[in-house]
Amino acid sequence: MLINPLSTRSLPYRSSAPRPAIPHQTADHHMDRDVESPVSGLQARKLPKQVKEVPSRQMPDPGAGASAKKSKKRIQRYVRKDGKCNVHHGNVRERYRYLTDIFTTLVDLKWRFNLVIFVMVYTSTWLFFGMLWWLICYMRGDMDHLEDSDWVPCVRNLNGFVSAFLFSIETETTIGYGHRVITERCPEGILLLLVQSVIGSMVNAFMVGCMFVKISQPKKRAETLVFSSHAVISLRDGKMCVMFRVGDLRNSHIVEASIRAKLIKSRQTKEGEFIPLHQTDLNVGYDTGDDRLFLVSPLIISHEIDQHSPFWSISKAELAKEDLEIVVILEGMVEATGMTCQARSSYVTSELLWGYRFMPVLTLEEGFYEVDYNSFHATYETFTPSCSAKDLMEKLCSTFSPGPSEPLPLELEEGGIGSDETPPKPGGEREKDSERESEPETDRVQGQSELNGDIANPESESVA
Repeated sequence: MLINPLSTRSLPYRSSAPRPAIPHQTADHHMDRDVESPVSGLQARKLPKQVKEVPSRQMPDPGAGASAKKSKKRIQRYVRKDGKCNVHHGNVRERYRYLTDIFTTLVDLKWRFNLVIFVMVYTSTWLFFGMLWWLICYMRGDMDHLEDSDWVPCVRNLNGFVSAFLFSIETETTIGYGHRVITERCPEGILLLLVQSVIGSMVNAFMVGCMFVKISQPKKRAETLVFSSHAVISLRDGKMCVMFRVGDLRNSHIVEASIRAKLIKSRQTKEGEFIPLHQTDLNVGYDTGDDRLFLVSPLIISHEIDQHSPFWSISKAELAKEDLEIVVILEGMVEATGMTCQARSSYVTSELLWGYRFMPVLTLEEGFYEVDYNSFHATYETFTPSCSAKDLMEKLCSTFSPGPSEPLPLELEEGGIGSDETPPKPGGEREKDSERESEPETDRVQGQSELNGDIANPESESVA
């Protein structure tokens, strides 16, 4: 049964603010509205009256060509939505470095290559030792005395290469059917038996270990860690924030889960050096500990746009022109295996929705909480200033602090608040005030003397 996230049975921590009057819209529709180019509409309003009155003549829209080129332009991601890094290593000349760590190289290979190598390694070792067994029997002349019952061969019932190959498989896999056996009068055969047993154990340990590690890799566990399809920018507690949502689809939880976010954007230094794909950390609660998650239900991760944020001076209009990417990384240990798991995703400029919030997905049922993943990616529009966080802060400061042209309050003009000089008072009142001030001062000094044990009495004065 689907639960309406806007029902009256929602959790108490939901916002009590009035819901927007707009109908529920999907995230894709919001994205289309948000990234709609304002150039065409602006130029359409600025068309001359003569042009509007001529229906047969169609004026070319310069903004249409730019928007068409923009739509055709493919978004180049640094990290794809599925978490895979869109980076290819080329012109790597030192290929031998991959062989120095052959175990990791085999684990990183695709499954089809791994299975081919697995079969080829075992088949090649069986063929190699089968050839050695056949060669030993051939050099001893066992092939010439197959019908001689008095001849003691190296391996009984070995009459060709096929039987030697089968004996090699039985020896390495320790099957031991009993039809072909080695005799005690073949020292070279005994030595080869020892060598094949040791090498076969090493091959088994290496290949089986490689397959086990590849099977138990936590990459597939990351498939059930989901990120919202869009990130939103809106007000939270009076501050501009960049927010996205994460969730875990499994009942087995991620232990010691932590979240990180990085801004990928090329920049140029003051000296003129161009740094492509420069990485900047986005604070998602490292100082307060909010980056360490208890990921039982979907959580909204928030990055507060402050003076240290790269979004500090970016407004809604400037954001549409920026070429940036936010990479989010979720790390933790798999509860079932104890192995470290990492899930990644990214948000480009067109996936940052300005002035939106996420729909609530958690509802309170009878005895449990229910998560509605149908609304996991859904957003709704909310009031958000289109200016940057820096301009918003300056406007708030100018609102609460008087400008140079604004008149001072009456208290400041009369010297009542924040003034070093007090206005003159009449003579009688001034004397009364001085007496009132001197009396508490005398009492305070006397009390301090009593606390310090310095008060004098007549007996102590006479003794002195």
